[in-house]
Amino acid sequence: MAATPIHYAQLSRMEGARRQTQRQLELIDCQVLRRITSILPQLARRQTGYRRGKAPDTGSFLERYRNNLAALTAERQPEFDALTRKLARQDAAIAAFRKRFEHVGDAAQPRAEV
Repeated sequence: MAATPIHYAQLSRMEGARRQTQRQLELIDCQVLRRITSILPQLARRQTGYRRGKAPDTGSFLERYRNNLAALTAERQPEFDALTRKLARQDAAIAAFRKRFEHVGDAAQPRAEV
């Protein structure tokens, strides 16, 4: 089927919605990283220096860091999963749309002359 300007506009809207969903996923990642960065000083304060000749235990700091990161990630996991599913549906819809109207989206890609 031949592509019309309406099809190009519809594809553009679909791709815009996909970009917005991708930005929302990236925003969630940034928010989790920002929160874990803000609690890092609290995690490091529990660390004791050299006491009675013993070096500070970096393993416990890393364990606290990983536990807090897992907890923060788990809080946002349902939202992350929903957006990931939405992104997959959008990708499938865009691919099906392009397959149905084979020349839609090819305007940005020059054709190879044989």
